[in-house]
Amino acid sequence: MADGKRALRLAFKRIEQEVPQRVASAMRWLRHPSSRWVRIPAGIFLVIGGIFSILPLLGLWMLPLGLMLIAADIPFLRKPMARFAIASVNLWSRLRARWRGK
Repeated sequence: MADGKRALRLAFKRIEQEVPQRVASAMRWLRHPSSRWVRIPAGIFLVIGGIFSILPLLGLWMLPLGLMLIAADIPFLRKPMARFAIASVNLWSRLRARWRGK
């Protein structure tokens, strides 16, 4: 269980390095244990919004974000979501480096 928690913490930290400072500070606040009562409903709403991604403003981007928030409280989701987040950030970094190189 500690491995999943550590992997998810590292994934969140890696994401925080890639996003703007205001977003990173909001993510840190949401990860704090006292924010659990905000994190769980926000995660559920994001997952539901991701399911209805055909509607304007709602999108598929909401689904992984909601699952990441929920994974902080559900142990069996931690490792898979951490792997997904790290792979996504690595892909984004490679694409951004390729775009800057051109």
